[in-house]
Amino acid sequence: MNLSASGSFHRVPLAGIVLLLAAACHAKAPPQAPPPPQVAVVTVTPKPVPEPYEFSAEVVPYRRVEVRARVDGVIEARAFTEGSVVQSGQVLYRLDQVRYEAAYRSALARFNNAKRTLARLEPLLPQHAVAQQDVDNARSEYEASRGALDQAKKDLDDTTIRAGMTGRIGNTNLDVGARVTGPADLLTTIDRLDPVYVTFRPSSDQLLEWKSSAADRALIQPGSPLKVEIMLPNGATFPRTGRLDYVAPALDPATGTQEFRARFANPDRLLLPGQFVRVRLVGFVRDNALAVPQRAVQSALGRQFVYVVGKGDTVASRDVRPGPWSGDLWIIDQGLSAGERVIVDGAQKVGPGAVAKPVPLSADSAAPAIKSPAPAGASR
Repeated sequence: MNLSASGSFHRVPLAGIVLLLAAACHAKAPPQAPPPPQVAVVTVTPKPVPEPYEFSAEVVPYRRVEVRARVDGVIEARAFTEGSVVQSGQVLYRLDQVRYEAAYRSALARFNNAKRTLARLEPLLPQHAVAQQDVDNARSEYEASRGALDQAKKDLDDTTIRAGMTGRIGNTNLDVGARVTGPADLLTTIDRLDPVYVTFRPSSDQLLEWKSSAADRALIQPGSPLKVEIMLPNGATFPRTGRLDYVAPALDPATGTQEFRARFANPDRLLLPGQFVRVRLVGFVRDNALAVPQRAVQSALGRQFVYVVGKGDTVASRDVRPGPWSGDLWIIDQGLSAGERVIVDGAQKVGPGAVAKPVPLSADSAAPAIKSPAPAGASR
């Protein structure tokens, strides 16, 4: 009711009150803020993490034999195909034999004559029919002629040049018609390719780091459990692992590096001498390492960083210095502290200063990253 100017009350219609209340209810309410985006995080905790090391390496033959002639002469035949696999004892070259056959026949005639002379004189010595000096001279001639015959036979045999071992033969340096002057002329080489060696050279700084740890020091000894893997030039991994079998006793003064050598089975000849590959050493472990999934690390404008969820679930950007990769993890050398929550999935929905809803990274979403060589700055 309203009080009029005359002091009387007027009744307000009930329908009007209802309309007023309905209008008030339909007035616009202030918009509500959207919920914080959900992000998947991992809590960084120190733990032992396998720490692989990668180095450039070169393939070298397990054994290399130089093929040289022991005698001089003109090459009459070459009995192999360059680049093929030859067997031990297989004929490779034949030299002109005329001179050596003549020398052998002459030595054989001299030997037979000396043999007959000695056989005739020795029975006469007990009868004092010949002097002792004559028999001694006959024996000396027999021994000398036998030595000359053996040498002539060897020279004749050496006109046929054979493979000293089974392996892949290289190019010929002298061919049919060329004159070989003797052992000074290298004809070709034969490489044994199964097994095969791969050599690599850690720096002196890397060696000092390894030697500061008893466990690492034991791994860089020949015959240790250290596994050596090979990444081929096309990015594929060689199907067999190798073992360390040689470490040079001293540093190379020209490079400040030390030669390491691993041995690999190579029955399919995938590895060839002179080939450059990368090796990964598997067996080292970094204690109390801080590591995050590789996809958590982002790069922009020459810096690498991660997003962390701090107090009040506020997102912040944190510059980091990554170390080597370990499977699908990236070891962080600097920039993170134990207990921090690092965003792995959902970083594109937030930015520095934003509020997020962190949830633990599930095992299903922690898919392994694609295996590939670590960046140059991450090779250890």
